[in-house]
Amino acid sequence: MAFHCFNIRAPMPSIFGHLMASTLFVQGLAPIQQRPKLLFWAGFCAFSPDLDVLGFHYGVSYSSIWGHRGFTHSLVFGLLFGLLMAIMLAWRSPHFTKVAGLMILSTVSHPLLDMLTNGGRGCALWWPFSEARIFFPFRPIQVSPLGMADFFGAWGLEALASEVLWIGLPCCLIYWICQSLPFGR
Repeated sequence: MAFHCFNIRAPMPSIFGHLMASTLFVQGLAPIQQRPKLLFWAGFCAFSPDLDVLGFHYGVSYSSIWGHRGFTHSLVFGLLFGLLMAIMLAWRSPHFTKVAGLMILSTVSHPLLDMLTNGGRGCALWWPFSEARIFFPFRPIQVSPLGMADFFGAWGLEALASEVLWIGLPCCLIYWICQSLPFGR
């Protein structure tokens, strides 16, 4: 694997796949007046576990718990990071609980989507209780390249098509169902 500034080959769904999930949460659950701001911050939360790839630049190995898909891909990280973001965004807001839920869901959605990919190492979902890297038994999402050349080539197009099928369409369906229910908007 090559880990250079713009040629990282760490498998995951693309940022687009992660943003589809956070967009679903905000559009489906956030108060209308807060959606523009929350779309941005929920998207940041959905992407944030992959900030661990910066460790490659500093010699952190992929297999380390501090490496890619390590502790930042755990439920504990998702809970704490999402809660921290909610505190920064809406500490005194009457919508704090809803914002906290959105930020936590968006952060936790990241490793859950990564666990559906067909490559790389699994996620340390249960850290700090276990450092085991795990996947779901069903792994239909094509991993996405991070290298620019690969992302705009055949591999990237295949990954994006896989994400539309396995993330985008289910998100649209869930949103449509929720909006059709009596308590939907």
